[in-house]
Amino acid sequence: MTRWSGGWGRAAAEVDPEIDVLIPSFARPAELAVTLAGLAAQDGIDFRVVVSDQTENEPAYDHPAVQAMVRVLRAQGAPVLLERHFPRRGLAEHRSFLLGLSTAPFVLFLDNDVWLEPGTLLRLCSALRTAGCGFVGSAVQGLSYLDDERPSERVQLEFWEGGEVLPERIRPDAEGFPRWKLHNAANLVHAAQDFDLDPGSWVLYKVAWIGGCVLFDREALVNCGGFDFWEDLPEAHAGEDVAAQWRVMERYGGAGILPSGAVHLESPTTVTDRAIDAASVVHGQPEQ
Repeated sequence: MTRWSGGWGRAAAEVDPEIDVLIPSFARPAELAVTLAGLAAQDGIDFRVVVSDQTENEPAYDHPAVQAMVRVLRAQGAPVLLERHFPRRGLAEHRSFLLGLSTAPFVLFLDNDVWLEPGTLLRLCSALRTAGCGFVGSAVQGLSYLDDERPSERVQLEFWEGGEVLPERIRPDAEGFPRWKLHNAANLVHAAQDFDLDPGSWVLYKVAWIGGCVLFDREALVNCGGFDFWEDLPEAHAGEDVAAQWRVMERYGGAGILPSGAVHLESPTTVTDRAIDAASVVHGQPEQ
């Protein structure tokens, strides 16, 4: 539970966090500061933040703005762990390293260029507990697209009725694969407006996968191997989050949450070499 500023001068009590927020970081100190600022606005749930940085020379978390947000989080009672992780062996290995540092029952993999609306962590955790599935994610939205309505991309929006999320098998030839279009532009913002949800309420919908902000049941993710496939990939790859999510979805199910509450900062990507798709490598072989 976040402490208000009147209590910042007292030593923070030790917490047993329900969520470990895991942030893989490379460059982009300004974006990381905004991401941490979003976390500092979360309330109603105990969480820990773990940042693992792979920036050459000085780590991104040494930037004054990032350090200021680290101090705010700690003053509010949220533990913050700052790690450096070398050598760089790819996105999947970095996520695997972060998962190995986690101890909380839930783990949120949060990209270092995502701002979360206040209340998002609590909403995600409540949804995951209710659904009892493997993960619930907030797909990141680009608010520069607020005037770009794409109703044709929202036709795939299908809700999980009754709060039950069932296992699914997603592949490029699966019926549910075209759902990826739901997360383009600001589609979820427009969908939330269409459904006129009450503040604080949420619904779960069916996904192909979710990028940027995904809350896992840690035991479910570990039981499915986490990101242990990193050794089968070259250093340059993308789609490692998809590969892990598809494994969890087949066994435990996964869902997206509406409204999302996650805003993409729309900075240029640092993943420029996407020739190798991890999901194709991990799931491209015939099943045994």
